[in-house]
Amino acid sequence: MVESETKADTSYLSNNEQLMDTVQKQTFDYFWEGAEPVSGLARERIHLDSIYPAHDKDIITIGGSGFGLMAILVGVERGFITREQALERYEKAIDFLEKADRFHGAWPHWLLPSGKVTPFSAKDDGGDLVETAFLVQGMLTVQEYFKEGNEREKALANKIQKLWEEVEWDWYTQGGQNVLYWHWSPNFGWDMNFPVGGYNEALIMYILAAASPTHPIKKEVYEQGWARNGAIKKDTVFYGLPTILDHYEHDASPVGPMFWAHYSYLGLDPNGLVDQYGDYEKLNVNHALIQYKYAVDNPKGYKGYGENCWGLTSSYSIDGYAGHRPDNDLSVISPTAALSSMPYTPKESMQFLRYMYKEQDSLIGKYGPFDAFSLEKKWYLPRYLAIDQGPIPVMIENYRTGLFWKLFMKNEEVQAGLRKLGFNSPYLN
Repeated sequence: MVESETKADTSYLSNNEQLMDTVQKQTFDYFWEGAEPVSGLARERIHLDSIYPAHDKDIITIGGSGFGLMAILVGVERGFITREQALERYEKAIDFLEKADRFHGAWPHWLLPSGKVTPFSAKDDGGDLVETAFLVQGMLTVQEYFKEGNEREKALANKIQKLWEEVEWDWYTQGGQNVLYWHWSPNFGWDMNFPVGGYNEALIMYILAAASPTHPIKKEVYEQGWARNGAIKKDTVFYGLPTILDHYEHDASPVGPMFWAHYSYLGLDPNGLVDQYGDYEKLNVNHALIQYKYAVDNPKGYKGYGENCWGLTSSYSIDGYAGHRPDNDLSVISPTAALSSMPYTPKESMQFLRYMYKEQDSLIGKYGPFDAFSLEKKWYLPRYLAIDQGPIPVMIENYRTGLFWKLFMKNEEVQAGLRKLGFNSPYLN
């Protein structure tokens, strides 16, 4: 165990608003203080114990940087930084992204501070369309925030528009197939061979691909690829709640890790969002409630599980990285799971937040709750991952004010993409 860095003042524990301020500030700091200095973008990971894999300390994560761009707006809105400070950071980040390696407009999963790709895995050294979608979601949110501003702010918005228009979403159909592929590499082509079909974290990729003003996909790509010709509607009931959609490849759970309800919905507002396949508000609320009910039931009898301690998602684990979910429960709780579900389960998520800061403060560091822990195994590491810290301040802000949902959903191109795919939403009325 390491000493907590947040023990000095505990007065905020008596007030839920102050407690949310605290966790938002700490997780914002991951992307502000902890940013990779050359690019201003998000480091893949930060280890307070300073133990890193080889060459890993300054690796830039593209998806996590998309979350980080949004987290910085939390900083402006909550008074942690000024609008001008944020603008300066965004200019640095966007200038870096303009010059960095891209592959038919898509960024790779990882970049080095030089702007060159570094492989995420053996053949993953090219474009990553899912990570790119998470980045574009963040960029378009920033664009909406600044586009009516002063000349510098308008210039930033214009640069973002150019980068968005340069992503060749249609290229990633691998020659016109009715499905989007996750990866393409100039060295290995389509060898990764990962067609993306639902349901998982990648809904935002299909919506942005349909919304693209320059390289759009057809509706059939969504219907046949993502929705698997309607098979996505094959839901089931788990812990008394319908799953709404088929959480593909997780029949044993049958829900995926909790991040599936977060990554696409940092900007995409699920409230009132419905298409021919499902109701996305019910989908996400039920996903979070199922995980909560599972922890309360605690079928494996793990220490700590219950109404105050719940949430399984992909995170650090006892033996490396793991995708935690009810059918792959290793006794590891990942704080981002419950905290980023605040808009869906405010009571249950607040219980977890108070539990962490009042009863488990040794699991809190300067960038908020550590990535994962197991009370059963008496295990945790003082480490963070960008993709886990990033959704926390953003989704808590969506719970408090709806900020990111309002910004992203008012983008006219996004609205056109949603209409094209047959979605209904209060923003489209």
